[in-house]
Amino acid sequence: MNAPLAERIRPKKLKDYISQQHLVGDNGILTNHIKQGIIPSLILWGPPGIGKTTLANIIASESERPFYTLSAISSGVKDVREVIEKAKKSSGLFTQKNPILFIDEIHRFSKSQQDSLLGAVEKGWVTLIGATTENPSFEVIPALISRCQVYILNSFDKDDLIALLERAMREDTLLKDKKITLKETDALLQVSGGDARKLLNIFDLLTAPEEEIVITNEMVLAKIQKNTVRYDKTGEQHYDIISAFIKSIRGSDPNGAVYWLARMIEGGEDVKFIARRMLISASEDIGNANPTALILANNTFQAVSVIGYPESRIILSQCAVYLANSPKSNASYMAIGQAQNIVKNTGDLAVPLHLRNAPTKLMKDLDYGKDYLYSHDYPGNFISQEFLPEEIKNTKIYEPGNNARENSFRELLKQRWKDKYNY
Repeated sequence: MNAPLAERIRPKKLKDYISQQHLVGDNGILTNHIKQGIIPSLILWGPPGIGKTTLANIIASESERPFYTLSAISSGVKDVREVIEKAKKSSGLFTQKNPILFIDEIHRFSKSQQDSLLGAVEKGWVTLIGATTENPSFEVIPALISRCQVYILNSFDKDDLIALLERAMREDTLLKDKKITLKETDALLQVSGGDARKLLNIFDLLTAPEEEIVITNEMVLAKIQKNTVRYDKTGEQHYDIISAFIKSIRGSDPNGAVYWLARMIEGGEDVKFIARRMLISASEDIGNANPTALILANNTFQAVSVIGYPESRIILSQCAVYLANSPKSNASYMAIGQAQNIVKNTGDLAVPLHLRNAPTKLMKDLDYGKDYLYSHDYPGNFISQEFLPEEIKNTKIYEPGNNARENSFRELLKQRWKDKYNY
């Protein structure tokens, strides 16, 4: 039986790897590591089908290291220890070239499984490469994260995916002699959801029966039956449904929020993933229009962390309904975005002297902290003074939202700052 197209054209060298130039380009981080012969333990974080496994294989091949692989779905602590023992034996045969242990979906490893890797990584018996679709800050234990470099793989754009198809038509032994015309690609790209492996497997299916094929949107949709009800925790549905869920909360529709929540629950989605997204929404979309929302969302996260299904569904539903019904404000979210843009555009502006810390006599002699006014010494615990660098003084960064609580903020700011910030 022929291997799938995605396997047949899997790149074997860095130069053949499409996209991720920040990692594998001429001056990419991983390119430089391989040239120097020093491969640190690392975690590759990116969406499904982006080439994490392929990249791990290439790193092992081009650095000429033994390669061991485990899947977090099917491997236990015993399997980890057995592989580490094999790696320890082979490491003596390769001076300064530790074997590479690749763990796919490392975020699915339990704490004890991740703990079992620490000694091997720390003592240099193996160089760990983990692949994950989830934020490693949340899913990988801190002790392991601290011993690894985390590299982000960006989603493929349209040009990357088209380039993959063109390479398949040009280089694959089964496709290069066929006459294939890419007349339309929108449906093909949409069905694949940016997942290169899925894209190539669908393309393989579409081109298998014929010697002359014209790819059109109509042809793709007619031949590919999408199961839009099925929930795939690692695929396109995972991202689309959580997006619909958060947008329903943002749009103040508890009905939509609970429906999309139910879709995730029925699909067995991780309760902490759902609760974590609600935590973000409570700050990003509700903010100071209702600060209690963040407290409730945090309590929800803590609760579902110790209570699994089926009871967690009730807690998640309560929080989702509360967030959807809360007044909305993205003022704090917009404020930090504007502040970051100011920092990027103006650089490291000097801290005004009166705001500087003065723990030593020399600093005091240099006027650090001089003329600072201690707010608690004044009526209402407030006194007008400058808190921004001279170059950007009087810049208004925070604009209160139009809701009851933040309208009261606006009135207070007007009263305190008069015309300084034009509230």
